[in-house]
Amino acid sequence: MTKEYLLQNFNNIKDLPLANRVVMAPMTRSRANNEGNVPTDDLHGLYYEQRASAGLIITEGSQVSKQAVGYINTPGIYSKEQVEGWKKVTARVHKKQGKIFIQLWHVGRISHPDFHNGKLPLAPSAINANAKVFTPNGEKDTVTPKAMTTEDIKQTIEDFKNAALNAVEANFDGIEIHSSNGYLFHQFFNKTSNTRTDEYGGSIENRARFFFEVLDAIKEVIAEKKIGVRFNPSLHGIFGMEMDEETIPTFEYIIKKLNDYNLAYIHLSEPFNDVSDVSYAVEHIAEHFRPLYHGTLMINAGFDEASGNTVLEEGYADLVAFGKLFISNPDLVERFALDKEMADWDTDTFYVPGSKGYTDYPRVTPELNNIESNS
Repeated sequence: MTKEYLLQNFNNIKDLPLANRVVMAPMTRSRANNEGNVPTDDLHGLYYEQRASAGLIITEGSQVSKQAVGYINTPGIYSKEQVEGWKKVTARVHKKQGKIFIQLWHVGRISHPDFHNGKLPLAPSAINANAKVFTPNGEKDTVTPKAMTTEDIKQTIEDFKNAALNAVEANFDGIEIHSSNGYLFHQFFNKTSNTRTDEYGGSIENRARFFFEVLDAIKEVIAEKKIGVRFNPSLHGIFGMEMDEETIPTFEYIIKKLNDYNLAYIHLSEPFNDVSDVSYAVEHIAEHFRPLYHGTLMINAGFDEASGNTVLEEGYADLVAFGKLFISNPDLVERFALDKEMADWDTDTFYVPGSKGYTDYPRVTPELNNIESNS
């Protein structure tokens, strides 16, 4: 299998030429273990700088408000201190000629009152996800959330808009709306988690309304060409999500409608688990949705070099996002280029504080030292 596809330049993200088609996927790493959940130069800055040879970096999900959080030690993008912290990160990546988007995040019901001074997390409807959440007080069961009022929805739209404005101030090249993986937008999309009877529930159009209102608000403060969106259409049995007969048609409606926008990309995930026995599911996401979307399509979940090149060669995607491979291989692009063996990741250090398992994975030498010195 040729490796030329992943390593090709890519110029179809408007005014943002990418050195290759290898994207660093957004991954929660829980390193902002300080009072303000502020990204730091010595950890976050170094971590992303080490991986700046990616065609594009998408940061870990960053909460748009205090109400949006559902995981410990995740960095936000709603305070002045957080913006100043992210400025140091983007400066490091840009110094290495890298490109970086920030992922804007609201977890909805995948949270716990421990994060909210005892108040219930927000969701489209008061339906418990029946999932587990790791809180500041240890792992706990999710609770029945508060169904969002119209005012809650309006405030959340403003939170996303303000977060996008903060991302511009922090010098990000763009933003990605995290509308995936069982979090707030995904909860609105699915009938199993959204039983509202107002304009945000019922029909497919109504269940997608909140997402498009957020998108329309964000594009008031950042150009459409700097906005990406992420979806996981066949998520089932994970993060509290259960598919039904309208799940895939809902995503088809959303993705077709996004052709009316001039977005940077849509970012899709292949199924996280075996959905072959789920009659409502699509097993091959890129292949199914590629004909429906006319812009740049990014795909992720479980790809390696060979399968990444294949999906590009077959024309089902334009970019491939790699997750865990980028944790243990900060020089992933160079390893692809030089046919170097991949280092294994340490799952025990995915979500713990400090540099171990974060910024201490070695690069291969001596070839990559020469590449780095000549870049």
